[in-house]
Amino acid sequence: MIGLEDRQALARDIDVAHAAGARLRTACATAGIELRTLQRWKIGEGLVTGDGRPQAVRPVPSHALSVAERAQLLGVANEPRFAAVPPARIVPMLADEGIYLASESSFSRVLRAHGQNTRRGRAKAPKASRPPTTHIATAPREVWCWDMTYLPATVIGRWFHLYLILDLYSRKIVGSEVHDTDDSDHAAHLVRRTALAESIATLDSKPVLHGDNGSTLKATTVLAMLKWLGVKPSYSRPRVSDDNAYAEALFRTAKYRPEFPSKGFADLEQARTWAAGFVRWYNHDHRHSGIRYVSPAQRHAGDDHAILAARHALYTRAREINPARWSGRTRNWSPIGAVTLNPERDSIVQTHSRALDIQPLAA
Repeated sequence: MIGLEDRQALARDIDVAHAAGARLRTACATAGIELRTLQRWKIGEGLVTGDGRPQAVRPVPSHALSVAERAQLLGVANEPRFAAVPPARIVPMLADEGIYLASESSFSRVLRAHGQNTRRGRAKAPKASRPPTTHIATAPREVWCWDMTYLPATVIGRWFHLYLILDLYSRKIVGSEVHDTDDSDHAAHLVRRTALAESIATLDSKPVLHGDNGSTLKATTVLAMLKWLGVKPSYSRPRVSDDNAYAEALFRTAKYRPEFPSKGFADLEQARTWAAGFVRWYNHDHRHSGIRYVSPAQRHAGDDHAILAARHALYTRAREINPARWSGRTRNWSPIGAVTLNPERDSIVQTHSRALDIQPLAA
């Protein structure tokens, strides 16, 4: 790479030779550069700012710190009182003493050049947070989502606590309880009861249980119960509500039901009665839009393929009877395949879906 001063000198010499009658290409070749290189310098700012590539050698600015000043900065940063203090605090502390040596960035550059830019003190360097692991459910009892929400009471300031566990694949509520307190013992009991109801002890691969970062769901009691059951815990990122979007959507469905009391529940028994009725309606009567409008219980039991095939056959016969009423294909009644929670990369989901080799119904 050619420095700025050398570029300018070459360009002047080539211009002088060209003005004296030399061919421009020959003059460039004699100077050791290509004609296109000279043209690129003149079109851009190559003769003003120099080489713009990061690895280019540039002249030292006139206002750069001298060797003595850099040594002074390094000596101050290594003083005992500043041994555990970052440059962001060294500079204002010196300013309070009426001393200005250099800016915070200059301190950082000098320390970095001498290999002293590590974290000072006992604090560890912050780690970049990764998106949560992608969970893919291809059948019931593979991925569960759970959460807790508040149910208002008629008394202002009092709440009941609704715990729900949702099967990601079928959207069926496989576990639910209502309590008047938020306690990890309630969560641990719900997980144990759900595991028994779903017979996960007979499964070769136990389900993943995904929840948020609430203290109740991460309590030692709950973790011990999950370990005993063989259930693998998974958690959302802090302050990221859409990492558990299926559970949040379920709570919205619950609280927007017409029978949800707008003035709150009178007592715990009324809250439990409403929750039992909602779970029954949601699992058996609700036609879920995310699973082609079959009920979660039908999909959980594996009946959705036969139901959707019957719907497709019905629509096909209707089109054959009155073909003029159909401008294109019939409604899509193909079964929903794998369901993903927090897809980190679309390629992972697509690869997994192709491996299943699920053939949707022709529409």
